[in-house]
This record gives sequence, structure tokens and C-alpha cells, in this order.
Amino acid sequence: MIKVLQRRFALSRQGAVDLIKGCIACVAQDISLMIPVGLLYFFVIDLMNGAVDGKRAALYMAGAVGCLLLIFIVTWFQYNATYLATYVESGVRRISLAEQLRKIPLSFFGKKDLADLTSSIMGDCATLETAFSHYVPALAGSIISTTLIAVCLFAYDWRMALAAVWVLPVAFMITLFSARIQEYFNRKASAANIALEDGVQECIESLQDLKANNAEADYLKGLDKKIDNVEKRHIITELGTALFVVSSTLILKFGIATVALTGSVLLIREEIDIPLFFMFLLVASRLYAPLEGALQNLAAVISTRTNINRMNEILDHPVQNGSSKLTNQGYDIVFDHVGFAYNTGETVLKDVSFTARQGEVTALVGPSGGGKTTVSRLAARFWDISKGKITVGGMDISKIDPETLLSLYSIVFQDVTLFNNTIMENIRIGRKDATDEEVIAAAKLANCEEFAAKLPEGYNSMIGENGCELSGGERQRISIARAFLKNAPIILLDEATASLDVENETLIQTALSRLIKDKTVLVIAHRMRTVSGADKVVVLSEGVAAEQGTPEELMSAGKIYPHMVKLQMNPSDGTACGGEPA
Repeated sequence: MIKVLQRRFALSRQGAVDLIKGCIACVAQDISLMIPVGLLYFFVIDLMNGAVDGKRAALYMAGAVGCLLLIFIVTWFQYNATYLATYVESGVRRISLAEQLRKIPLSFFGKKDLADLTSSIMGDCATLETAFSHYVPALAGSIISTTLIAVCLFAYDWRMALAAVWVLPVAFMITLFSARIQEYFNRKASAANIALEDGVQECIESLQDLKANNAEADYLKGLDKKIDNVEKRHIITELGTALFVVSSTLILKFGIATVALTGSVLLIREEIDIPLFFMFLLVASRLYAPLEGALQNLAAVISTRTNINRMNEILDHPVQNGSSKLTNQGYDIVFDHVGFAYNTGETVLKDVSFTARQGEVTALVGPSGGGKTTVSRLAARFWDISKGKITVGGMDISKIDPETLLSLYSIVFQDVTLFNNTIMENIRIGRKDATDEEVIAAAKLANCEEFAAKLPEGYNSMIGENGCELSGGERQRISIARAFLKNAPIILLDEATASLDVENETLIQTALSRLIKDKTVLVIAHRMRTVSGADKVVVLSEGVAAEQGTPEELMSAGKIYPHMVKLQMNPSDGTACGGEPA
């Protein structure tokens, strides 16, 4: 049962156990609320029989106080078993989602955008938090307690009991019948929400470009349409849910009428007495109140299917795993007949073979879309290959845990990601246990001292979201300082100087020359002057390693490489540096 609940509601094992406890607590609370009805029934019988004296009155008073105390205690346990336990589970769920995303191959993120994943971790978790604190335990409690009470009613008089409970299965069937319709409405509403979140995020990120091209008004018109669509979808979803819930609630109202009608007929025939009739009217009035809430809870639980499916998509996705023990002998990177295709079916690499040797700089060049960046990502196991084999020092990287493998790599991307923190802490990401002195030493090697000294608090200066307070060259130098601090034996460089001015490029090239000394270096190169200093060049074209050798060898015997060099030296023929029309 616990495993079923884990799967059905995307819960941890403890969360499933707590859900069962919450349901039991809600059952106990609902039954405790029925005890005063029984107490009132027996009081009325004694009152009609003239048996209420001082001693018996005191007994009923004590019973009333006892009922209040019992309800208080049961409600206290119910609150702890539902609300507090749910908030703990909500935190566990968010952490488990984040942990799962950490282990999932990057190919998964090619199918998902940031708004979708953020919505799953924050929005879906919040929805389920409400469901498990307000809806699911209360629904289970209502169903179980109502079933127990119904069985007791049948023990008194099956005809009156039938008149009271016939509406229950009818009302629930109406709500259950709406499950697919509600799920459809919720999928549409969820898609509209994600589209709007995407639009808002894109608007904020591209505001500068929108202003520069006088495109704000047109973009905001499209955003207004997305906002209207969200409003429309939520209205349709609420109306669709209300249609079935209100219909079910109306059916419940007929229960009191049938109890009164059946009781009146049986009373006239003298087949029941007045106290029994009175008891059934009391129970019926109390029986349907929690069930009205239960029907709303059932509709709410049904509506969580979309959220649960989205979360299970993440939790069920295959993860990258492997040994946590490194067995490499040296740091040569070998691609052996490697093929790779994205989930979209687009084949990027068909048959790539080359060796990047330790102590050498191996440059990856080729036309745009040839697979240069893909090769560097595959070398670090950001994705898993479709065929072939990649080894580091003879060690098959597909059998090594990705986080363990990445301890061998320092990576400098072209697009640097920085955090809204100090320069010191942004560099310390390279090695979290590094001392301040070690961080500053790495920063100096990366030529960060120049701009850090100009800031009010030096290395302790905040740099804004994604380093917005710094220039492109300064941001890139922080990225290189991270690599210095990590001091890994393998360096992956994604053309760190491609978009910089000459002065910054010179500073960064100087820093890089210190960084790559005596290491295995794999560099993605777009500028041929970067390639000229490489020990080996691999030309990637149409999914294969079309040419490889030293720059001098390729200039004399190659075809693609000399053509690319010629284009960059003389781009007047209208073609771009990648060998494609500009």
C-alpha cells in the first residue's frame, strides 16, 4: 500500500506513512464529531421518558465536557498528522526533485524549459502541499467514517439507513465521472501557465533588445494574449469542476428529504418510534456536512493528477550513475568511433575517433553545427553517447559516476554563469573548501586583481545577478579563476575569448596559458589564431572527424582547415569564419 501511495502521489516512503496516519487521524476526528449526536439522542430519550434527574443531568454534562475534550485531543493529533507532516514532506519532495535533476542527463533539459521545471519544483509541490494538508486525508476520513456510520445505521433500521445513504454513491459517481474532463482542463490550464511564465521571463531577459528595436509594444501584446488565455483557462477549469461538484452536492440534499419522507411514512405505520426518527434526522444532518467538503476534496484530488504526472516524469527519468572509484592511468581522452543523437532524432556525431593527449592542447574546429560543443560535453559525460566508447586514461567514462568523473575536469564555458554573491564566493565554487588565501591566489593567476581592487569591498564586493556589475572580460576571468582553484588535470575550453575585445582577450589568453600548462586540454576554437598554438587540430564536419593533425600538417595536406584559415584571413568573399555564408 505504501508503494502504491508513493507512486500515485509522488511521495517519499515517510510521506506515504504520514499520509496513512493523517487519514486515520481524520477518521478519528469525524467519528469524534458524531459522538455528541449520540449523546444528544440518549438525552432526548431520557427527557421524553422523564428520567432526567440531577444525577443524570450531571452525567450528561460530564459527557458533553468529555466530548469537547476528546474533539480537542483528536483535532490536535489530526493537525499534526496532516498539516505539519505535509509541510515536512513538501520540503523532502522539493529536495528529491532537485537531487533527481542533478543526476539526470542534460539531454532531458533539452526537452524542458526553465519555466516548466521551476513550475514543477515550486508550483506543483505547492499544489500537492495543499492537497495533502487539506484534501486527501479529509477525503479518506470522510469516506471511511461515513461508511462506519452507515453500517451502524443499518443495524438500527435498514429502511431508514437506505433512505439516508442512497445519495452517497450517486454523488461520488458524478464527481468521479468528471475525472477525465477535469484532468483535460487542468492540463490546458497548466500549459497556459507555463507559456505565460516563459513569456514573462523572456520579456525580462530580452528587455534591452526589445527596447533597442522598438519591439516592446508588439511583444507586450503577445504577452497580454497569454495572460488572457491563462484567465480563460482557469475560469473554464473552475466552471468545469463546479458543474460536477455542485450537482453532487445537490444530490446530497435529497438525502435529508428522503429520510424525512421515509421516516414519516414508517412513523404513521407505527413501524418506528419518534426517538429513532429523531436520531436519523440528527445523523443525516450531520452526515452530509463533511461529505459536501469531501466531494470538493475529491474534485481537488482529481485535479492534482496533472501535477503528479509532471513530477513523476522527473522522478522516473533514468539517471546517470556509475562507480565512484576512478581507475584511469593518466589523462589521455580517447574517442573511439563515437556516435551521438539528441532525443529529437537529430544525429550530431556519426563516427568520431581521435585522441587528446595529456600535456597537449587539442583544438576542435569545423563549420557551425559540426559537433564541436557536443564533443566537449560528451567528454565530460554531460550526455551519454549512442555508440562507440570514450575513455580517460583507459577508463570508460560511461561506467563512472558523473560527479566523480567531473572531479578530473575544469571547464571554462564561453557563456559564464555567475551568482548574485561576492567575487570571492563566485570563485570559491571551483573548490568549496578553499581558504580565502587560495581563492585570492587563483584570482591573481586569472588577472582578477586588476578589477577587484577597483571595487569598494574588493573581493568581497557583490557582483549582481549573473555578474551584471562586471564586464564580459571580467566575468570570464572569474570563470578562469574557478578553474585555477579547482586545478583539475583536464581542461575543457569553449572558446573563452570569442566575444571579447583585444585588451581583454590578451589578458585572458595570458591567464589561460598558465592554466593549461602540463594538462590535457580540449579547446573549442572559432578563431584560427587560437588554433595556431595547438599541438593537434581535429576538424569536425558532418558528424565525423574529417581531418586531424598538427596545424602545419593540415595547412599542407588538409582541405577544410586551410579553407577556414583562408576565410578568416580574407573574409571579403562574404562567407563567415565557419565556412558557411554569412
